[in-house]
Parts: sequence; structure tokens; C-alpha cells
Amino acid sequence: MGDERERERLRRSPSPGAIVAALAIGGLTSSFMQTIIIPIQYELPTLLDAPRSDTAWVVTITLLTAAVTTPIAGRLGDMFGKRRIALAVLAIMVVGCVVAATSHDIVGMIIGRGLQGVGMGILPLGISIMRDVLPERRLGSGIALMSATMGIGGAIGLPLAAFAAEQWDYHALFWIAGAIGLLSLLLILAIVPVSVLRSLGRFDWVGAIGLAIGIVGILLALSSGGEWGWLSPPTLGVGLGGVAVLLLWGWYELRDRNPLVDLRVAARRPVLLANLSSLLLSFGLFSFNIGIPQFLENPVASQAGLGLSLMEASLGLLPFGFTILLVSPIAGRLMGVVGPKPLMVAGGVLVAIAYVVCLLWLHTLWSAMVVNVIAAAGIGAAFAAAPSAIMRAVPMTETAAANGINSLMRSVGTTLAAAMIGVVLSAITVQVGDVMVPSWDAFQLAFVLGLVAALASSLLAAFIPRHRPCPAGEHPSLPA
Repeated sequence: MGDERERERLRRSPSPGAIVAALAIGGLTSSFMQTIIIPIQYELPTLLDAPRSDTAWVVTITLLTAAVTTPIAGRLGDMFGKRRIALAVLAIMVVGCVVAATSHDIVGMIIGRGLQGVGMGILPLGISIMRDVLPERRLGSGIALMSATMGIGGAIGLPLAAFAAEQWDYHALFWIAGAIGLLSLLLILAIVPVSVLRSLGRFDWVGAIGLAIGIVGILLALSSGGEWGWLSPPTLGVGLGGVAVLLLWGWYELRDRNPLVDLRVAARRPVLLANLSSLLLSFGLFSFNIGIPQFLENPVASQAGLGLSLMEASLGLLPFGFTILLVSPIAGRLMGVVGPKPLMVAGGVLVAIAYVVCLLWLHTLWSAMVVNVIAAAGIGAAFAAAPSAIMRAVPMTETAAANGINSLMRSVGTTLAAAMIGVVLSAITVQVGDVMVPSWDAFQLAFVLGLVAALASSLLAAFIPRHRPCPAGEHPSLPA
């Protein structure tokens, strides 16, 4: 009876536009979870009656769980059904929202935020579902939009979160997020068909645990090194320990018959270069996302800021999200003509240009909005193209796992940017009244780091091998 219901669902043939919309809303929801806490971040010690060293985990735990669960969710999707695992990660995310919305202490908030991070698994799963069920003519634009939701959700979600935090109790943030997550879950349940592609074998639990321990160690060192001290025993212990575990994990994965990640596929030149390029571009993106809002909010007296409120600064970032939304479908169509490689190269160059404009002309809100548009065009093009570059080089049965690793690389890039840019902006300061705030020298260094990362991302993408055009009737994302 269950199989007959699934066959009936497949015979209904939902419209490609509806499938893309349902999955994209899921991606927007998960990326919104990354920015939802920003409006109340500095008030958390008072709200939760806990020291700032403890409340920092409210932010860190979401990043850690997202990095760990995303590649694992991708592999589970390849094995047991991408739609099924997508619904599962969204359900866990909604539960996390409810836990956070009903919590009044630090422990409950950390648990809730950790569960919310699981929702990031929807991104690689959604991209892989599109590869399985969309017609050729809609595949490029659909993947482009899904991949770009990471930037769109953050840019649109920040002003929404800022408004909710100003108008209501902070718990309302999580009720709103939970409602959006539930809507996304129901849309996918009702619209997205079941993907019948499966990979055989058993799930690699040893590999999953090893990957989780290694990633947590490295990301924990990156995210907490500024507080612990970069050369302190805790930082070196967890960081080097994470590296050692990942080396052992790689040795084990190469010898396992059913690995969590097929490292031989991941080491293919197109996949490796696309992942490294994504890591560096994510560094450039997050350097931008940290530096520009702080510049907008920095006091005018510092001679390195516009003195805007959080709400005003958030509204100033809206062009970023809308530009990505506009660029993504265009990038998807262009991929069918020129392929993903030129878009990745051009994307990195555009982000680099945005940083050059920051260094030369960031003096007004209008100039910041122009910079937003330039950077968003680059991010939209490059992030839209990266999954396609990867999926051209991996088997159909490993697309979700491969995209999960790409999402992991993005997480590593954003974590590294958060650590490095955070240190720069907190170390190079000037005094305004009774407080120390970032100086213009600090912002310049932050922008230079982002510029270098963007150019390096573009350079790596330039070495991705070109694929031959797909013959008529061949799926555009099959290995060429």
C-alpha cells in the first residue's frame, strides 16, 4: 500500500517551479537560523543570566552541529532517500526552535540552538533532489537558487530578526523561526516527489563519528581560539587533536568498502578545486558579512563608521539578499551555455572588486549598498555554480554526500573568517567615550583579508577542468 501511494505521488508530476520553491524555502529557513541570534547576541548574558563565555556557545553550537550533520545527512540521503532525510532534518530544526522558544536558561538555549543547526543539512539534500527530479531545462536555475539561499536567507532574515527583537520578547524570534520551518516541512511533504535513486551498502558509523570528532575539534579551536588564546593548551589540544583524528579518519575511509565520504571521488581535480574555491569564497563572504554591518553600526566619532542602529544597518544589507535572488536564476541559465567554471571565476573577481570599493569608497550608506550589490552578484554566481561543478564529477548515487562536503567547506570558511576577522576588529581599536571600537585600520585589514580570499578562490576555480558539452538527451549533471 505504501509503495502504491509513492507511485501515485510520482504520477502526479508536481510542477518544477513548485518543487524549486518548496526546497528553496527550506534553504532560506536553515540559513535564517544562522542570523536569528545576532540582534540579541550582546544581550544574552543578561537575558540568560550567564557569563559571556557561556553564552558564546549559543552561537558556536549551531555552527558546530551544522558542520557535523550536513555531510552525514547527505550520505544518509543517498542511502535512504533524500526527501525522507530532508524532512527529518527540518523536523529536528523545528523541535530546536520550540526548545529555544520555551527555554529561559543557558542549557535549554544551547540545546535548542544545537538542534537548529541540523537544519543546514537541507541545502545539499535539496540540491541533490533537484538533480534527481527536475527536467534538464530547469535544473541549472533551480540548483543556482538553492545554493544561493545561504546568502539570501541571512540578508533577509537579519532585518526580520532585528524587528522582532525590538518589538517583542526574544522568545518570539524562535516561535517565528519554528513556524517558518514547519511551513517549509509541510511544503516539501506535499510537493516534492520521492527520489528513487539510492546507493547500496551500510552506513559508515565509524566514519561519521570520526568525522564529527575531527570537525568539532578544528572548528572549536577556530571559533574559541580568540577567547582561549591561540597558542594556549586548550586551543592547540583540540585543534591539533581534530587534525590528528581527521588524518586517521581519512586512512580509515580509504580502506572501508562503504565509506561515509569516497575520498577518491573527493580528490578528483574538479571536486577538490571546487570545494577549496568554495571554502575561500565563504571566507570572503563572511568577512564581508562581519565587516560591513560593524562599519555601519560603528560610532561616527571613531572615524570608521556611520553610527546606524542595528535595524537601520540590517535594512542597509537588504540589497545583498535581493541581488542574489536576482542573479541566481541568471547564473543558472548561463551555466547551460558556458558551464560552471567561468561563473566561479567571475564570482570571485566580483567579490574582490567589492572589497576594492570598500577600501577606496566606503564612506556612506549608499556606498555600502553599492558594495552589497557587487559582492552579492559575485556570491550568487559562484555559489550557484559550485554544486554543478561538483555534480559533473561524481556518480548520481553520491550527489548528496558530495554536496554535503561542499557545504562543510563553506562552514569551515565562515568559521575561519569569523575567528580571524573577529580578532582583527577587536584587537585594532580606538576609544570612543568609555568603550573601545574597531578603527579604520582594523576594517582595512579585514577587507584586505577578504580580498585575498576572493582572488584565491577565483584563481583555484580557473584551474577546474572544463567538461565537454553534454550530448542531446544526456543529463547535464552526469560526469562528462
